[in-house]
Amino acid sequence: MSHATARLLAGTDAAHPDGQYTVVAKWFHWITLGLMLVALPTGFVIKYINPDPFATKLVFYAIHESAGLTVLFVSIARLAWRIANPPPPLPAHLPVAMRVGAQAVHGMLYAALILQPIFGFLATNAWGFPMQGATAYLGFIDIPAVVAKDETLARALQTTHTWIAYALVVLLVVHVGAAIWHHAIRRDGILMRML
Repeated sequence: MSHATARLLAGTDAAHPDGQYTVVAKWFHWITLGLMLVALPTGFVIKYINPDPFATKLVFYAIHESAGLTVLFVSIARLAWRIANPPPPLPAHLPVAMRVGAQAVHGMLYAALILQPIFGFLATNAWGFPMQGATAYLGFIDIPAVVAKDETLARALQTTHTWIAYALVVLLVVHVGAAIWHHAIRRDGILMRML
């Protein structure tokens, strides 16, 4: 076994027969999940919140936007960590189709987790609501607008943001479903790589 393979499979034991992700990668994964459990539901319900009083609706916007922007920052850091510290390779016992599917879903998840907050941030700018004041990042960090108010642009950005949200839900269902299937049905240790 080469030094590189030994490093990639660090942590291999009875519970982790195919190696495991680094502790930092695991933290990034579970922090991202927590943030998504805040950002997605608040994003989907905002339009149903009564705008009177508007301050109540602004609370939902503030939570959604701060969680979303934090997803962006965490995802960029997570991707940088992954590049510098590659995860253990998918085991040879997995069929090629499963390995290709896993890599495709992971790639699309990373793209969505980075693009989704960017489109959302630009949309709020274009609607004329930069992350300032009541909707400041984390409640106290004002972020200047990077695009001017433009309702036509805002609609296009908002539509893209919405479609990426639906795609994210589908990708998350596939990702979680595959993890459960690997653990409960196939019993191949794949889920354990992230635990």
